[in-house]
Amino acid sequence: MGKLTVGALRAVLVMVLTGTVFVQAMMVWTLVSGNDPEDGSVPLTPLRVITILGMLSAQVTGVCVWRLVSMVRRGTVFSHAAFRYVDGVIGAIVAAALLWFAVTAVNAPGQREDPGVTVIMGGVGVAILGVALIVLVLRMLLAQAVARDVEATQMQAELDEVI
Repeated sequence: MGKLTVGALRAVLVMVLTGTVFVQAMMVWTLVSGNDPEDGSVPLTPLRVITILGMLSAQVTGVCVWRLVSMVRRGTVFSHAAFRYVDGVIGAIVAAALLWFAVTAVNAPGQREDPGVTVIMGGVGVAILGVALIVLVLRMLLAQAVARDVEATQMQAELDEVI
């Protein structure tokens, strides 16, 4: 992975993390301070809580990706230590999907005239779960690569003994 790629990815991650923390802080302040202009026509409080939690899942993903990129730069990504970060990404994506289903449930009563919106939103939630499954497949590929690396190291040690 080149320095330019790593730098660009880290810049994006810093912007996303900074932006989500700022928006979370403002939303929490709105909920806690009592300055919420909600008039009751839309259930904004549950949507704000879900949004805050959704941003937290994005932040967890960002931190895990940052750590994985650091491991790639050091050449240590093919190790068992990488699994906790990949698992963190998978967990955060699943949490985001569950939060999306919660948004769908909160939004559904307002969609009685057009239930297709709720169906489409449910489909988006399933697509988010599909992303988690793709990352799970990539985790399995990482597991195979780690196993091959361990096997190659053992074979190299045996070969060194013979020589």
